[in-house]
Amino acid sequence: MTHVIEQPLVQGGRSAALAAACVRGGVAAGLGLGALAVLVVAAWISSPYPDSGPGGALHLAAGLWLLAHGVDLVRTDTLSGLPAPLGIVPMLLTALPVWLLHRAARDTLDPGDDDDRPRPSAGAAVAAVAGGYLLVAAGVVVYSASGPLPTDLITAGFWLPAVVVGAAGAGVWTALGRPLPGQRQAAAALRAAGLGLVTLLGGGAAAAAVSLAWHAGEAQAAYTGLAGEWSGRAAVLLLVLALLPNMAVWGAAYGLGPGFTLGTGALATPLGLAGDPAVPPFPLLAALPAEGRGTWIHWAAVAAPLAAALVQGHRVGRRARMWAARDTALTALGAAWGCGTAVAVLTAAAGGPLGTGRLSAFGPVWWQTGAATVLWGACLGVPVALGVRAWGRRSLRPKPLPVPTPPTGPEAQAAAGTRFTSRLGRLTGLLRLGRAAASPSGQGQTPDGGPSPVGGPPPGHGPGSVPPTAPDPSTPAGTHAGAIWPASPPALRPASAPDAGPASDARPAPDARSAPAARPAPDARSAPAARPAPAARPASDARSASDLGLDDDPYGDSAFEPYDYLPAAWESTPPPDSR
Repeated sequence: MTHVIEQPLVQGGRSAALAAACVRGGVAAGLGLGALAVLVVAAWISSPYPDSGPGGALHLAAGLWLLAHGVDLVRTDTLSGLPAPLGIVPMLLTALPVWLLHRAARDTLDPGDDDDRPRPSAGAAVAAVAGGYLLVAAGVVVYSASGPLPTDLITAGFWLPAVVVGAAGAGVWTALGRPLPGQRQAAAALRAAGLGLVTLLGGGAAAAAVSLAWHAGEAQAAYTGLAGEWSGRAAVLLLVLALLPNMAVWGAAYGLGPGFTLGTGALATPLGLAGDPAVPPFPLLAALPAEGRGTWIHWAAVAAPLAAALVQGHRVGRRARMWAARDTALTALGAAWGCGTAVAVLTAAAGGPLGTGRLSAFGPVWWQTGAATVLWGACLGVPVALGVRAWGRRSLRPKPLPVPTPPTGPEAQAAAGTRFTSRLGRLTGLLRLGRAAASPSGQGQTPDGGPSPVGGPPPGHGPGSVPPTAPDPSTPAGTHAGAIWPASPPALRPASAPDAGPASDARPAPDARSAPAARPAPDARSAPAARPAPAARPASDARSASDLGLDDDPYGDSAFEPYDYLPAAWESTPPPDSR
């Protein structure tokens, strides 16, 4: 039951949203037409010599509103009696209708404060807003057919829907957050194309402004010659302001190379002005170059497309640091095509016929200007993009660490020799210690089985053994010839008489040697009094260290002792006390 009730409500809500969108489109058309009608009626009221009544002013407002959408008008009140087309669109007038359409489509999908309001889909919003707008436009076309400026039905059927749908689609795109294509190359190409288009139009506007300032006297004479009263001059000034964007497009086309036509028999390019131009008296047309060959001043207009191609390629190259070279080139080429398409559309709107005969072609040719833009972007923008990409990849590479330069000179050589001598002496001493430590089995042990000092006594001089030649009784222990080790402490000597007989009798029996009674008591061994003080070392230690070459510390420490970090034979770990 609930499902049956909710379905009609949902459908009714969506239908209401579509109807509201259609109304928004109609309101946008009415606001644009009303604003333009107010200006025309105000100019008609202020004119001292009105040629027609209020109906003529409203027909003129309707014709100008359609002309702002790209629709060609036909003038019937000519001197020859033949209808003359009027196809140059004042591009500043297009800004108001396009902005109103954009806002209507954006508000259709933007919930605002009312989040529960149903919203149509993106395609449905574009169709509804454009449909409401075109309904009003169709009524205006029918109304203008009875006035002095009827519309051309062919251009009305093509340009009017194209402009309306494009503006509505831009509004929906804005409401959705201006999303770009999912592919990064396509998004980068669109951004670069937009930046290149802005740069190109800015350069064209600057070139046209400089030329107009150069011919300021001629422009002022044309302005004062068109109207003498202030109301007429105000109308001419408004028309000049409305044609300023056209002037920027013409300057860009002039710098691109193809230039623009001044009638069917004249062409203006940076190379010069060729032919016989048919130029009506108008202030902006005073900025046209003089007849003859072009000079360096005319060639300065080439800076506009040059800067646009450089900016476009640099934009793509910065985005393509981690891309392949093929993807970078294709993206730059896509940006060139996008910018060329936009320029072709703008030049088609900025130019057109001003009459019949020689004035049937006036302004830049759209396909020539678009092709020139693509060539500039392909021939200059693609190499710039590849170069910027290569430079960016170079900056991303890891930099090698600086290698320190070894010092040179006599002082450095002396310091190196000193270090080598000290290291060689230390290495020699360590080798002698290692050779002495690698003694045969049975040596390097204390009588109780503990470890002896590194490099124990020489063979045949261990504890309990008798040297081949008895030492002199007056010679201190441990100072016999060739001995470098200190004598064993009295507490660790075997309990044998000093005047023992032969070596076989002096050796203790294995049982007696391993008996617990022959070993010193743990208390006696670990007593501090039984350990010799470091200062009581015999002189043989100093002599032996001097013989090994270790008496002088290579690092300059006078308190250095080579054997301080080695355990002595009598400093073995005592067994744990059984008590």
